[in-house]
Amino acid sequence: MKPVVALVGRPNVGKSTLFNRLTRSRNALVDDFPGVTRDRHHADAVWDDIPFTLVDTGGFLLSDDDAFAVEIREHVEIAVEEADAVCFVLDGRSGLSPFDQDLADILRRSRKPVFYLVNKIESLRKQEEDLAEFYGLGMEKFYPVSAEHGLGLDTFLEDLVAVLPKTPLEDREEKEIAIAVAGRPNVGKSSLINKLFGEKRVMVSEHAGTTRDAVNLVIEKDGQRFRLIDTAGIRRKGKVHQKIEKFSILKSLKSLDDCDVALILVDASEGVTDQDITIAGYANDRGCGAIFLLNKWDLLKSDEKDEKRFMEDLRMKAKFLSFAPAMTISALTGLRTHKIFSMVKEVFEEYSYRINTGLLNRIIEDAIFRAEPSLHKGKRLKFYYATQVSTRPPTIVCFVNYPEAVHFSYKRYLVNQIREMAELEKIPIRLLFRARTGKIDFSDKPSSRAQARYSEKRERKDTKRRKERKIQSRRKKERDQKGFQDGSV
Repeated sequence: MKPVVALVGRPNVGKSTLFNRLTRSRNALVDDFPGVTRDRHHADAVWDDIPFTLVDTGGFLLSDDDAFAVEIREHVEIAVEEADAVCFVLDGRSGLSPFDQDLADILRRSRKPVFYLVNKIESLRKQEEDLAEFYGLGMEKFYPVSAEHGLGLDTFLEDLVAVLPKTPLEDREEKEIAIAVAGRPNVGKSSLINKLFGEKRVMVSEHAGTTRDAVNLVIEKDGQRFRLIDTAGIRRKGKVHQKIEKFSILKSLKSLDDCDVALILVDASEGVTDQDITIAGYANDRGCGAIFLLNKWDLLKSDEKDEKRFMEDLRMKAKFLSFAPAMTISALTGLRTHKIFSMVKEVFEEYSYRINTGLLNRIIEDAIFRAEPSLHKGKRLKFYYATQVSTRPPTIVCFVNYPEAVHFSYKRYLVNQIREMAELEKIPIRLLFRARTGKIDFSDKPSSRAQARYSEKRERKDTKRRKERKIQSRRKKERDQKGFQDGSV
């Protein structure tokens, strides 16, 4: 485990700006008004080849004026307890506050190394004048810094890593599956995150819009590392007015770009809405794997729990994600939540699968033999060869003589054939067409495992066809015999 460093302080002192500066990212939302950050944010940082995990926290207040003040204080206290070192960020412009004194008293009792940073000091010539009142906290050393411009951070970081446990940089990155939890506001995304972790990791409230930023959390299950991204609720564009909410939604959409599998939460008590389908469309456009979770199943009355009807309604409205698995759950009671990680692993295995080139061309060849494409300006559309160019999702390029002539319905037919024969039934498949001249070379032989799976499926289909032909032949003989007996033949 990397050492943990927590950033604490009252609202609007620049903790998130400092977090972005040290992690060299833009993961934390930043705005001029206080209270933007509510949940804890984790990200990795490195200084002088010493890696550590930086934790950004919400603004600490002892008053309960804010509806989320109590929960934010709890998260700050947890962050301080779990940290190896604490950075207390103060505001050099507005000066010392009574809340700073209260937090300083709490940090003294923590017995953790505490670094006192006076932020927003853009002029080095005014350092002594600006720092004078902060000595009233009873501390001997302060670090004047500017998180926005990066001034004074070198000295602070050198002293910080000196007290941290030494953990060398790892040569390899751990393989992890990135999961984005997406959905409308107040459908239970944060509750599901807490249930999967078995502890309170993100804030939960009945108020819609509690989560403002995309929160990254890491968990390991059965030897597999998962990175869960709790996203802000995505509302309809016409209902979004505040600037901070617009940025929150952009971060949520960016999380769908970065994830491998998206958990699309639907409020079962409200049914499948148009906005749920819109969010599913965002995931489909970005090509990530998807799993539908019908949450709050426990709130439905016994006579309303018609799972078959819910699934039919979902499949009808989200036909473009007909391959995505779906399941009813309850984040509150834990109903079937233990199955989510295993389902994610199944989707991820298909999402990362690479089809052998020879096998892929045989699938395409067989599909064209059974249903030829239509003519293009009186000329036959020819498929030369196909190859998979990437995974996550599997992306296949077919080289043809007229790429623009491939009708979308025939493209859909080919995708369904690839999905069925390669047994990639839970993920999106991208099929592209490129122009090329020449003939296909089938010299590339598929692997024995892939060939056996393909042959077995082909044999099952041939057996089924033979049975159908026998039944049709028998029925024809019976009709002919009946016609001969009554004299109609």
